[in-house]
Amino acid sequence: MQGEPIADLIRAQLRRHRMAAGLSQEEFGRRMHYSGSQISAIELGQRPVDAHYLTRADEVLETGGLFMSLLEMARRDRQPVWFRPWLEAERDARQLRLYEPLLVPGLFQTENYARAVLRTDDTLSHETVDQRVTARLERQKILAGDNPPQVVVVLDERVLRQSGDGLGGVMAEQVAHLVALAELPHVHIHVIPAEAGLHIGASGPFALARSADGGWVGHLENQLGGVVVDDEDDVASLLARWEGVRNEALPRRQSVELMKEVESHHGPQ
Repeated sequence: MQGEPIADLIRAQLRRHRMAAGLSQEEFGRRMHYSGSQISAIELGQRPVDAHYLTRADEVLETGGLFMSLLEMARRDRQPVWFRPWLEAERDARQLRLYEPLLVPGLFQTENYARAVLRTDDTLSHETVDQRVTARLERQKILAGDNPPQVVVVLDERVLRQSGDGLGGVMAEQVAHLVALAELPHVHIHVIPAEAGLHIGASGPFALARSADGGWVGHLENQLGGVVVDDEDDVASLLARWEGVRNEALPRRQSVELMKEVESHHGPQ
């Protein structure tokens, strides 16, 4: 794993968490049962990290298994490299705000819908598609945990009304899944009706995550990948845009009624 992007991410997070805990390399080494020079070599990428080291780091830094989770991601390689920093923010978030004008957000996708979306990229092998579908479904476990984040999603109505050969059953299943999720107390789904016309969200999708310490980070995707946004001014701009798209959307109950109407339009699953 040495030299790979995910290894660089793990080393950076090891150093950040160590410093946040107020530990020098020598003190951290004593708690880890490593020398200070070994800690330095690992953080500089001169020595590889392994499962034993990361398990101990999770215990010493009380990260809740963060580093072993990152190692598992590296082993499986189920997600694009550019997406991994956002996964950490998403996993640790206490609040999530998601806006999508074209697709159902990954956290809410059914297996069949996720597979249909990923198969639109004909450069991906069947194996890669299978891996990414599995990873997408794994992400969704945060919605069913003991202390799930509050998730507020705004969708354009056209997301629900997508159609095409063989897509009717997929969309019926997907919209039914959205209706079921909307019944969860920590999940709020709002739909911008088609008659709303042009609005601030036309520029594209975005996501926002609020951590336990109250800080917000954003995420933007494009055709080539995505980027985590943590600049204060940029995050403030995304929060303002969030308020814009949220104000265009229907209230929660009306949104659910619209989704039920669309589900019946798609026909049987």
